[in-house]
Amino acid sequence: MNTQRSFLIAFFLVVLYWLVKLYEPFLVVITVATLLSIATYNINSYIRKYLKNRMFSAIISTILLFVLFFAPIIYIITSAGEVFNNFDNSLVDNTINYIKSINLKLPSTLSFFQSDLDSFIKSLDLSQVTKTALSYLGALGKNSANFLKDMLLILIFFFFVTLNARELGSYFRTVLPMKEDEIDIIFDEVSNVMSVVFYSILTTAIFEGALFAIISVIFGYNGLLFGIFYGFASLIPIVGGALMWVPISAYEFANGNYIEGITIALYSVIVISIIADTFVKPLIIKYINNKLSDVKANIDEMLIFFAIFAGLTTFGFWGMILGPAITTLFISLMTLFKSLKDKGLDI
Repeated sequence: MNTQRSFLIAFFLVVLYWLVKLYEPFLVVITVATLLSIATYNINSYIRKYLKNRMFSAIISTILLFVLFFAPIIYIITSAGEVFNNFDNSLVDNTINYIKSINLKLPSTLSFFQSDLDSFIKSLDLSQVTKTALSYLGALGKNSANFLKDMLLILIFFFFVTLNARELGSYFRTVLPMKEDEIDIIFDEVSNVMSVVFYSILTTAIFEGALFAIISVIFGYNGLLFGIFYGFASLIPIVGGALMWVPISAYEFANGNYIEGITIALYSVIVISIIADTFVKPLIIKYINNKLSDVKANIDEMLIFFAIFAGLTTFGFWGMILGPAITTLFISLMTLFKSLKDKGLDI
């Protein structure tokens, strides 16, 4: 019996090794699709309960994921090329000259950055900015095909994981060497935390992007494009939406539009960064936590921001999902293990 069990374990490990080798190019895609399916499990369960058809519910969930998450990215890719092709280099030149004409002085607490800032401003020139922009545009074009391929594969894997979510859950309950109630505890904890993180990130990005789109339209910019850009920029820790409003305000100042530049800056800082980000965003997270989660998730917002930053650095764009997922998964498991130990359960 021991020999048979050892053989089965060894055979399983060999097959698992070759399975990983076979799907190695798609591991990130499969992982992202699975995590998205887990994060949206509550919504899909509601749709499935309402429609009473798992095929239709999986299709609707996949369409919603595409519309809310991937369609804006496709719009950015298709619009970026048109924007760069029709861009007037004199606008950049005027902005650079204006920035150089300002004697920017940092506060005394940041004075050690002053020399670096002066060197950076002095090194700014149109040719360098144009060269950098073209390199980014080339990278965007080069990576667009790969991104679209990954996006299609994620949607396909997401559909099949969502379609067979209950069946997969039942299967793992039977094969994992754990009690069913312990498996349910792990899945519920992880699903709740990931759901709150995913929907909070998505909702706040849409909300803040919409706010910036309003001010963009008022001053004659492409509100949809700039709003999407701001939504994604708001997910980046520390700098966030400043990546959008600072260059636009500088451009307005460079063209002598001081009222417009000041209005955009004040609106972005006061309405979006202070009011929306400080007061409205926690209410959104609390509402999502109450509505979507049976087990309330305690999420450290700064930890999630650093998780996004680490994810973007390590995994690229998909790190926006992988970073928070891996971090919250680890924290949830550690909390769960402690809870099970306190309850005297054998883990």
